[in-house]
Amino acid sequence: MTMAYIVYALLVSLPSFISNNIVLLVLGGACAFLLSYLLTFVVIAVARRFDLLDRSTPERKREHTVPVPRLGGIAMYAAFVVASLLFYVHDPELQHKEFVIYWLLIASATLTVIVNTYDDIKGLKPLPKLIAQTVAVLIILGPWFVDMKFHGVLLFGFSNPFGSVSAGNLPWFLRPEITLFISPPAGQLPAISLLAIPAVLLTWFWMVGMMNTINWIDGMDGLATGVVGFTALFIAIISWTLGQYTIAILSAIFTGAVLGFLPHNWNPARIFMGDSGSQFIGLGLAVLSIMGGAKIALALMVLGIPILDVALVMINRVRRGQRPWHYDTTHLHQRLRATGWSVRQICYVLYGLTILFGVLAVVFKHALKFVGLGIVVLAMAALIFWIDYSQRQGGGNIRLGGPDPEPPEPVETPLPEKPSQEPVERTPVPVEEGKHNT
Repeated sequence: MTMAYIVYALLVSLPSFISNNIVLLVLGGACAFLLSYLLTFVVIAVARRFDLLDRSTPERKREHTVPVPRLGGIAMYAAFVVASLLFYVHDPELQHKEFVIYWLLIASATLTVIVNTYDDIKGLKPLPKLIAQTVAVLIILGPWFVDMKFHGVLLFGFSNPFGSVSAGNLPWFLRPEITLFISPPAGQLPAISLLAIPAVLLTWFWMVGMMNTINWIDGMDGLATGVVGFTALFIAIISWTLGQYTIAILSAIFTGAVLGFLPHNWNPARIFMGDSGSQFIGLGLAVLSIMGGAKIALALMVLGIPILDVALVMINRVRRGQRPWHYDTTHLHQRLRATGWSVRQICYVLYGLTILFGVLAVVFKHALKFVGLGIVVLAMAALIFWIDYSQRQGGGNIRLGGPDPEPPEPVETPLPEKPSQEPVERTPVPVEEGKHNT
């Protein structure tokens, strides 16, 4: 920890007109970016040394013709941990509750990275992965049965866009916050009780859903990395505007750790993040969007298209009699690829939409956020309409129900036998005298 105190001493010695929070935010994000960028080189070297490479298989054919190292999530995780220990934990403005949530996040992220690193190397079935995700969420909740309180994050309420700021005994639909059966007084921790079950289930659904959403859009070089990085950046911005400076610092560090990996993951990727990366950054986004409140709507707007994409794909799989996690190539980015778009073009478009919706989420206040969510739905509908139109015009097609990303090889149908080119012996036919054989 000596290094941390040296860094902090340097920070407090800066000119007084520069806010320490701004310095911590900028330096923390930059440090995480640099660490993630450099540590990725180390992960690439180790992956090549021990043959931890992603190879194309007949079941899941890759665009990359050569094996690519995976496990890039380890570099992002390590960069986030180191940078946050230097620039977040020692912030004098850090409150005790946030300090506890931070360590719960580190414990949960560590479990997530370990389990999914094993999955990247050896492979796991969906059920063990779901159990690991559930345990990670329970750690984040921080249930402590000594005092029967939740010490972590618990999604038990939302900011009411139609709520009144006036005090008094208001009906539920006019209160500043809509809660699920529990509403602990300000500054107090929610109690462990039967009334907290709906909030626990909602928190589980939000976090597990976010982890799987990021995992499922990580099917193209740089896509998930960029989308998550820009989303975390807007969480940092809106946290700062709300006066939640320490949460903004942690979000900036997370942003730097994710975007520092992007140069290596940009098409053509030199390394994949693997499930260890997608699950980690999905968990981080889910927690940051709950910390401090008022950021669920932002996450829904910025990640609206990926969330809608996952929801539609799962619904269509169930309608076809398949499991929701059945592998196919019907995700939005895969359908765009089938129409002829390049990987970089798809990333540019989805990055642009992410930034656009992030700006709208920051600008729109209260009920206007519903307008923003409506714009997200319209944008998703426009993309689907364009894809269907392009496919009708011959711009590519996809398989809806097959387990393989590539269409099956065409079945050879027997053709009618052609007359042989070799001379065929013929039996002479007797010809009557005086007649010619025609």
